[in-house]
Amino acid sequence: MATGVLIVESLRVGVALDGLSLTVRKIQRSAPGNATADQPPVWTLVFFDVADAEAEALAEQLGQALDAPGWYVDLHTAQESFIVFPGRVIRYRRGDPRGRANAQDYGRAHGIPSSQLDWPT
Repeated sequence: MATGVLIVESLRVGVALDGLSLTVRKIQRSAPGNATADQPPVWTLVFFDVADAEAEALAEQLGQALDAPGWYVDLHTAQESFIVFPGRVIRYRRGDPRGRANAQDYGRAHGIPSSQLDWPT
């Protein structure tokens, strides 16, 4: 089972995600304290599970739904990480420091502060 976290405020206005086979594990409101000027100070986090076989398709769908700048979704199977940015998915083997560093570099280059690039390894 793949797991992920979606920040609801990261979705573009008018976008609908439908036909999803997600299991929502938790919904949480959070004031992260490190929001950028382009981000609201309070976020709604949706913690979810999806079948491993559907992770890649979900990552692609989320990549088309995210607003820019400064947002991403982390989605992980036991073997792979999918770091989803607006219009781009960076996929790498879990535990690969080079893959993680590439995703973090891309995030920083697209307006995400280092303090927010903290997904599980």
